[in-house]
Amino acid sequence: MTSNRRSFLKQAAVSLAGMAVFPTAFAETPPKKMWFDISLAEWSLHKALFAKKITNLDFPGIARKEFDISIVEYVNQFFKDKAQDKTYLNDLLTRCKDNGITNHLIMIDGEGDMASPDATKRAQAIENHHKWVECAKYLGCKTIRVNAAGQGTEEEMAKAAVESLSKLGEFAKTMTINVIVENHGGPSSNGKWLSGIMKQVNMKNVGTLPDFGNFCIKRGEGHSCLEEYDRYQGVKELMPYTKGGVSTKFYNFDANGNCVETDYTRMLKIVKDSGFKGIAGIEYEGDTLDEYEGIRKSKALLERMGPMA
Repeated sequence: MTSNRRSFLKQAAVSLAGMAVFPTAFAETPPKKMWFDISLAEWSLHKALFAKKITNLDFPGIARKEFDISIVEYVNQFFKDKAQDKTYLNDLLTRCKDNGITNHLIMIDGEGDMASPDATKRAQAIENHHKWVECAKYLGCKTIRVNAAGQGTEEEMAKAAVESLSKLGEFAKTMTINVIVENHGGPSSNGKWLSGIMKQVNMKNVGTLPDFGNFCIKRGEGHSCLEEYDRYQGVKELMPYTKGGVSTKFYNFDANGNCVETDYTRMLKIVKDSGFKGIAGIEYEGDTLDEYEGIRKSKALLERMGPMA
């Protein structure tokens, strides 16, 4: 055996011994701790869901297996007639358990206008939301997201929304469920208007879900936005009333993986400076990427910007 070969083998033995004694020194660096958790909003997959390529029951498994996300946010449109179907809900819970999924919230649409000046319509809308509060409780969610939609002047809508949210909040309080309002078009996309409603409601379980992209107050033909509220100002105004969650909206990405529509360095600083330590829900709505790829890029951006200092 040559001297060089003996030297090599000796060095290799020393290295292997070192690995045995200090195995962690050669392990992969553990992921850095984030100052927020990441969830997946089901709306990110709305094209696949509407096309019936996947179902609501598939969602928990997809979140875990495709994206390694363990917290989910449902959309009631994708199990609209199942809110009180215990067989269906038990199947959903089993799939969540099998995939290590935590249910965070249900986004509610199509159940009536909470800010309607018409007392009868308003009462019906409140009643329609009761089953979703109960469903959220059954699934182990903490929250339902509602809309502050309606007709009339901003003042009339605000008065109606305060009444509706207060009544629904009282019902939800009995089940320890939060009722949160997303900036979702019309006056609700005006941060000052929506935060003003929260001040009047003044309930611990009623708050906001600041969405980084939904600040179009008035739309024109072709879904074009005619009037838009400043998104950074809006999020800043809504953050004091959030109940543990924000909706991180994504459409397009540049060559460096940054969001084109929103400056996430600036936006996340606003969120962090508010003292937020909750859940950032990914809501991808872009058209240039496949939904799955869009979700992956969204998650990568959040993971890049979320490690604690």
